[in-house]
Amino acid sequence: MFLTALLYGSLSWATDAMSGAVEQQPLNMPAVVMFLLFVAATLGITYWAAKRMRSTSDYYAAGGGITGFQNGLAIAGDYMSAASFLGISGLVYLSGYDGLIYSIGFLIGWPLILFLVAERLRNLGRYTFADVVSYRLEQLPIRTLSAFGTLAVVALYLIAQMVGAGKLIQLLFGLPYHYAVVMVGVLMVMYVMFGGMLATTWVQIIKAVLLLLGASFMAFMVLQYVDFDLNLLFQQAVAVHPKGLDIMAPGGLVSDPISAISLGVALIFGTAGLPHILMRFFTVSNAKQARRSVFFATGFIGYFYILTFVIGFGAIVLVSTNPEFLEINGLLMGGNNMAAIHLSKAVGGDFFLGFISAVAFATILAVVSGLTLAGASAISHDLYASVIKNGNSTAKQEIRVSKIATVILGSVAIYLGILFEEQNIAFMVGLAFAIAASANFPTLILSMYWKGLTTRGAFIGGFAGLLTAVVLVIVGPIVWVDILGNEEALFPYKYPALFSVSIAFLTIWVFSITDRSKRAENERKQFEYQFIRSQTGIGAHEATEH
Repeated sequence: MFLTALLYGSLSWATDAMSGAVEQQPLNMPAVVMFLLFVAATLGITYWAAKRMRSTSDYYAAGGGITGFQNGLAIAGDYMSAASFLGISGLVYLSGYDGLIYSIGFLIGWPLILFLVAERLRNLGRYTFADVVSYRLEQLPIRTLSAFGTLAVVALYLIAQMVGAGKLIQLLFGLPYHYAVVMVGVLMVMYVMFGGMLATTWVQIIKAVLLLLGASFMAFMVLQYVDFDLNLLFQQAVAVHPKGLDIMAPGGLVSDPISAISLGVALIFGTAGLPHILMRFFTVSNAKQARRSVFFATGFIGYFYILTFVIGFGAIVLVSTNPEFLEINGLLMGGNNMAAIHLSKAVGGDFFLGFISAVAFATILAVVSGLTLAGASAISHDLYASVIKNGNSTAKQEIRVSKIATVILGSVAIYLGILFEEQNIAFMVGLAFAIAASANFPTLILSMYWKGLTTRGAFIGGFAGLLTAVVLVIVGPIVWVDILGNEEALFPYKYPALFSVSIAFLTIWVFSITDRSKRAENERKQFEYQFIRSQTGIGAHEATEH
């Protein structure tokens, strides 16, 4: 994966985890047993996948043999993180209707991917989105930029997922934090290093099915409790919630229009710029299957967010009124983001609690596996094979570098997960989305749709977006005030995407239209051939023959 490397769910989840709400709990035996069964099954899949991995295409893209339906499930599994499951349901439990608004926000980016990105991405690329951006531009600067953007998103998302994994498993399984982080790191390295994209895909598919089944059962039990009457559910929630009728009104979580727009920009463009999501479109055989992937993924993800909305309101009714799940001061045990976990016990007992706990852990494994593979691919395919070796490396060399990169990324993720245990890492997920929206998305979309894009414009504009997003987060309220302890932020908004994305597009445009070099002229001329390839999946000379 943060995902995989979702924004607000991850923010609130990580904030609760860092607030000290997570304490050592007794060992949850049903959860441990189900978790061990999941690990055994996925390691078996990894062994099966390793025996079928014979080329770089098998390693990076599962040989292009994944169907649209399977890939849609895998994308959903990659995107529906534990932060999403626990964070969104916890957000609904805390604020009511606002949680649905955030869920919708997470969905808006998918039509953009369906109609503007999926088909052209599949026709132009091989293994990473850098293949597309550099199709008619100079390889070295563009792949370097893309690799930096990918690694920045992956690193930030991985830290958040690793810290969250440690805290979550500490709460659910009763395991020490360091053991949980090391366990997640070792497993994700094994999945990626030995099984490549094929193993990662099936881990994500299994996790998506388990999560959808578990969430569906929880929502069904909640609806059964109110005789499938949503009005009755809302009435009971309003009657017991401290905010009363206010939980049915929107607008309580975003204080001003600028913040709302900026958050929307991060969610929409960030989703379309996440490297571990974009990489999944190269696992299918053609553009038609890529479109089908987005169609199914959107359906699964949309259905899942509807379930989290019902689960959140169900937790208000069934959990907040049950002293078993409350501390002495009346607050929810483990923080608001444990609402779904407590609801699982309320509707299904200890066995179902164990199932949901194991699914939450499986969710983390699926997301971090996708993130690690995306990061390793950026190092091996974009930097080593295309930049350092200038396209002259062998498949064996490239896969070896990718495996070494996987081990290094896994080790770094474990180290940073332990290092950041007591730190507020909430801002990292927001920064990951901002970087994806500011550095990756502008260069990707313009490379496919704008004839005037040049290497100079893409390189300078991409780095301008990346650096602007980083700087604005640092001087914003989350880091400058909450972490560094200053009285007032230099940049007043939590979400920088509106500004950093605007700067990225503007800079790309300015430095492209002012580029009069011979190289820029050739790059503009090459757009016609790229357009033919993006529409048909075949090169210009092949189109002429047809």
